[in-house]
Amino acid sequence: MAPACQRPGAAAAPLERAARRARPVVGRGVRIVDGVSIPSGPPAGRSRPQGTSRTDSAGAVYGSLLATSVVATASTVGDRPRLHLVLLLLVTGLVFWATHVYAELAGERLVGQPWSRHEIRRVALHEWPIVEAAALPAAAVALSGVLGLDYVGTAWLAMGVAVAQQVVWACLGAARAGATRGQLATEGVVNLVLGLTLVATKAALK
Repeated sequence: MAPACQRPGAAAAPLERAARRARPVVGRGVRIVDGVSIPSGPPAGRSRPQGTSRTDSAGAVYGSLLATSVVATASTVGDRPRLHLVLLLLVTGLVFWATHVYAELAGERLVGQPWSRHEIRRVALHEWPIVEAAALPAAAVALSGVLGLDYVGTAWLAMGVAVAQQVVWACLGAARAGATRGQLATEGVVNLVLGLTLVATKAALK
């Protein structure tokens, strides 16, 4: 008995369906390399949406805390303690700034590629608030003589200025990031406690 007639292409239909099922699905963020589908988008993790700006105030907060620690541990040795304290604040800020710049560049270094001027400038500017944070406490020390303060009063004034600006910078950074009132309050309290810890340590060791 002669085999039944088949429609043209009927025999190939199962093969096409099998090939369609085996074909990798190419969607958004996926590309095909040698028959294998791999992601083509950015690596997993948190990424900043395009068009948004940084709200990072860590350098200013860190620099303020550093200034508080410098004043808290400074001695009164010498004929010009105010001048010594001003220099100590500024030099410490510059040294820690340079250290942070180097650490950031070393951490982001690519194998076989030297640092570019653009990259050095970008990191240096980003870390510069560490130095700026020492300016206001140093100015307070320099002007303390005009206010009639002795060295002890000068130290307390400088620490008060440093702690206050630390809290302000932390809250400003949180506000720019869209923090709620509760989050702003938390930021302020945490930074106030950090600063007052150093102040309390100086008072205890007085």
